[in-house]
Amino acid sequence: MIKAYVINKYLSKEFLKVVFNTSFIFFCLGLILNLFEEINFFKDYNVSFSLPLVLSILFVPSLFYNMFPFIILLSGIWFFLKIKKTDEVISLKVVGLSNLSIIIVPSILSIILGIFFITSLNPIFSLLIKKYESVKGSYEIDQEYLAAITENGIWIKEKSFEKNYLIRSTKLEDNKLLNISIYQFDINNNFEKRIEAEYADIRLKEWKLINAKVISDDGQYLEKDKKNLTHISIYDINKLKTLYSNLDTVSFWSLGSEIKLHENRGYSSKKLRGKLHQSLSFPFFLLSMVLLSGVFTLGTTLKEKNLTYVFIALLTSVLIFYFNRFSAALGTTGKLPIELSIWMPIFIIFIFGTVGIIHANQK
Repeated sequence: MIKAYVINKYLSKEFLKVVFNTSFIFFCLGLILNLFEEINFFKDYNVSFSLPLVLSILFVPSLFYNMFPFIILLSGIWFFLKIKKTDEVISLKVVGLSNLSIIIVPSILSIILGIFFITSLNPIFSLLIKKYESVKGSYEIDQEYLAAITENGIWIKEKSFEKNYLIRSTKLEDNKLLNISIYQFDINNNFEKRIEAEYADIRLKEWKLINAKVISDDGQYLEKDKKNLTHISIYDINKLKTLYSNLDTVSFWSLGSEIKLHENRGYSSKKLRGKLHQSLSFPFFLLSMVLLSGVFTLGTTLKEKNLTYVFIALLTSVLIFYFNRFSAALGTTGKLPIELSIWMPIFIIFIFGTVGIIHANQK
């Protein structure tokens, strides 16, 4: 019992050390690459170097989170390769451990890391990416155009022809914004009038307002039941449905309420439900990566050069990335149920890794 505890403690320590070193390398690499991108974005602005640096620090954790399964894959290959090339694997087998026993410790640790990332780090990373978008958005050319879904309805802010508009609707139904109110302001944000309509047909950027009423700033009706009233917007139905293009801003703990809110407002919740299942499957994804790394190392008897294993890891990462994207696209377009499109690639990788480890265990 004591011997097993000591061995497991040693394997845990070594694996976590490799994961930390690999993560640090990827984090620094991501920080440097994103820093160049932020500097390029701000080249026409009179800002100090600290702003691109701070924005990179805010953005990279989210990027790091999305890359972590592939970091685990590379870490697993590095770890198993290390104990294999130093003949520690032989020593462990002498004391009665099999390949399966050796891989159990990293597998359990990967699940724990996955749960920790989802429940603890993901909410923090979501707050950081929100702050990143808020700060960077203040420098965007189109910052005057905003849209959001809240408990109080759908809100849209626009600027056009020296006028500012604040638009509220209770719900999106098919191609219509229901119970719509359009508040018009001048360039100095002085209120001028508001338009109330039963709904707006937003198939085109020239919205058709049905059963509209125009009300002045002092509450007087200017036009009643105008049939052909229109509003020129930068949004049509397709653009308005992409409000949550960056799902990294939604934390794991908020996904349930966001899904319910979107469905109540008439929006599709497919992407958010996909995000939820990606989060739930994250620990199993990490586990699959560990099993896969064991297949590439413990499952072979050849002593390849380190560069070969790095190439295998990178090639596998690319294939898995595009396999996941392809499967997710099938779910988003309705070709597959969204749950199946998320879990299927992970299940396939898990089965392949498990079969490979069982085969390696017989050697």
